[in-house]
Amino acid sequence: MPVKLHTCSLTWIKLPAHPCTRVQKALEDEGIEYELVKGSLRDRSEIRELSGQSKYPAIEFEESKDMAARIRAGKLFDEAGDASTRT
Repeated sequence: MPVKLHTCSLTWIKLPAHPCTRVQKALEDEGIEYELVKGSLRDRSEIRELSGQSKYPAIEFEESKDMAARIRAGKLFDEAGDASTRT
């Protein structure tokens, strides 16, 4: 799976105004497959290391070897949800 959505552990509440819920819904609305990774509300060292920020949500893309294979296959934007490829 090429995308991991890192969210806070409160995602189960599904409040429409919550940033994690908004991003999760946007991915689902666009049909983008993702893996949900719930993070800690107290220890945010993992999200800081991953994204450079201490707030959720954050999206993590696939490993570089997988990206290189996708590029070589001419499929960089397949399933990527890149708005620049849409009309």
